[in-house]
Amino acid sequence: MTAPSPELGESLCRAVRQQVERLGLSIGDEPVWQSASFATECDPFSQEESVVAVWRGGERFGKATFFPDGRVFAEYQVLLPHPAQSGAYVDAVQVWGRPQAWRGEAVIVEYPA
Repeated sequence: MTAPSPELGESLCRAVRQQVERLGLSIGDEPVWQSASFATECDPFSQEESVVAVWRGGERFGKATFFPDGRVFAEYQVLLPHPAQSGAYVDAVQVWGRPQAWRGEAVIVEYPA
């Protein structure tokens, strides 16, 4: 198992922070690429091995899957009140795609009644 390159990891971390900033929020310098731990996961259908980066132990949890074909899917907790929607908070942001064209969105959850 080989960890993704630091350049790829830093690009992904920047993309995660940018998704949060688009909402008018900040999670500081999280996620920090150097603090990720790595493992491999085997897809039960395709039998392909992906590298998985995990951030845990801090205020937030995150996970990124690096697929053999170069695609990436990441989700990182935000856990902050939504700045424009009262009664809702930003649970996490998701980033996917490839470094040249990251895409993403926020996971917004309403507070329980």
